[in-house]
Amino acid sequence: MGLNAISKQDLENFKGYILVEKNFSQHTARAYCADILSYLIWLGEENCESADFSKVREYLHFMRKYDYKKTTIARKIASIRTFYKFLFRENKIESNPAQNLISPKRPKPLPKFLSLEEIEEILNNINIGTPAGYRNRAILEILWASGMRISELSNLNFGDLNLENNEITVFGKGAKERIILITDRAKNYLEKYIDYARPLVAKGYDLPPIEDKTPVFINKTGYRLQPRMIRNVINEIVEKIELPKHVTPHMFRHSFATHLIENGADLRVVQELLGHASISNTQIYTHISMQHMKDVYEETHPRA
Repeated sequence: MGLNAISKQDLENFKGYILVEKNFSQHTARAYCADILSYLIWLGEENCESADFSKVREYLHFMRKYDYKKTTIARKIASIRTFYKFLFRENKIESNPAQNLISPKRPKPLPKFLSLEEIEEILNNINIGTPAGYRNRAILEILWASGMRISELSNLNFGDLNLENNEITVFGKGAKERIILITDRAKNYLEKYIDYARPLVAKGYDLPPIEDKTPVFINKTGYRLQPRMIRNVINEIVEKIELPKHVTPHMFRHSFATHLIENGADLRVVQELLGHASISNTQIYTHISMQHMKDVYEETHPRA
């Protein structure tokens, strides 16, 4: 079954839109485009711009018929809804046929987080005897101290730093700008990395002069350090210390938010620091704290 030429071009345009204008990560953009491609293949020669609500709902029934997981169906509906929202914005269609589709409710598991002891164990097992090792310690100290996303950290430039005030400007989802705070300890590691370790990370390569757009964190060839490398660093440390958890960079963000709320931080302040568009996204950390409190209670109370 062939792919309609107009639909194919719409997909290409959509990809550019979510990457450039919506500032989606490469990973998210690939997932969205894969979902849309599956839908377009199902449509075949039919032009996606001609599809109405009943046609899109037919695709929903098709997915249910073949036992797609609820989470998969919900994600695909979200992708299709965004796709048609883009086509409506471009005046390719008169209305969004996927707008009123009802997504299956997805179970929302509580985000996993690290205890203070686990975080310190990870940090203290980084070999800071090498320039790259010291860079890695600075990175994880900042992730833990600020709650920033790994992509935001990777994209940091020198013009974003205001270390005199312990502030860093980051650009989150949708290119939304916010100011985050870091601790004195994290700032100390970052300053020493910049002054001493960074010039040695790319040994044998001439680094350009530092300007506002110069990347803060670099790899061994002097280019911007990518999120994949940061994930590798964490994986190596966790494997080394045999921590019985699957640790991701995002767990540092979850841990940051959870520990703030456990220690009495205002929910709105945490929302601002995390860059959440909706307070409902931040409220999940209150549930984590309550669950953690229940776990501690049941483990420690003699009559629990």
